[in-house]
Amino acid sequence: MNTPIRCVVADDHPAVLAAVSDHIGFADDLQLVGVAADGATALVLIGREGPDIAILDVQMPRLGGIEVTRQLVAEASATATILYTGFPERELLLDALDAGARGFVLKEAPINDLLRAIRTVAGGDSYIDPTLAPVLAGPAAAGRLPALTAREREVLELLAQGERNDDVARHLSLSPHTVQSHVRNAMTKLAADTRTQAVATAFRQSLID
Repeated sequence: MNTPIRCVVADDHPAVLAAVSDHIGFADDLQLVGVAADGATALVLIGREGPDIAILDVQMPRLGGIEVTRQLVAEASATATILYTGFPERELLLDALDAGARGFVLKEAPINDLLRAIRTVAGGDSYIDPTLAPVLAGPAAAGRLPALTAREREVLELLAQGERNDDVARHLSLSPHTVQSHVRNAMTKLAADTRTQAVATAFRQSLID
C-alpha cells in the first residue's frame, strides 16, 4: 500500500478549515496530520510534523500564507505549499508564486480541484488554478526580456493552465524528459527557483499569455 500524502491545513475561517480537513480525511491516499488557524501556528506545526503538503490561506492572522511559504523556502523545508484563497488579484498571486508556492487554488473552485492540486504537487509537479491564467496576464515588465524559445513558452503556457508534465508531454507530443528539460531551461533563463516562479515571471514580462 502506498504511503498517504501527509497534509497540514491552515485557515482562519473555521468552516473552510473543517470542510478541507473533512475531505482530506475521507480520501484514502491523503492523511491530515494537523490544522492551524493562523500562520505562526502553522509554521510551528509544519516544523514539528514535516508534512508533504501544507494548504495555506493567503490572509491569516500573525503570518499569511505567502510569508509562511517564504520562510519554508528559506529553511529549505521539504514541505510544499499550496495557497488557497478567495482573492484572485494578480499581484497577490504573483507574489505567492514568487515566494515559492507550488500550487494556487481559488476557494470558489470545487473541492476536488484542491484535492487534485495536492496530488499533483505531491507528485512533483506544480498546480495553478486554470481560471487564474487570465488574471495573471498583464503588461510587460520594464527591462530586457529573457529569450525563451517558442517551445519553452508553450510548455510554460500549459503549466499555467494547470497541466502536469505528463499532460504537457502528451499535448505537445514530447517525452516527459524533454518537457522537464524545457522547464529547467526556462527556469534558468528567468532566474526562477520553481516552475511556478517561472510561470509568474513569464506572465509578468508578457512572455506568455
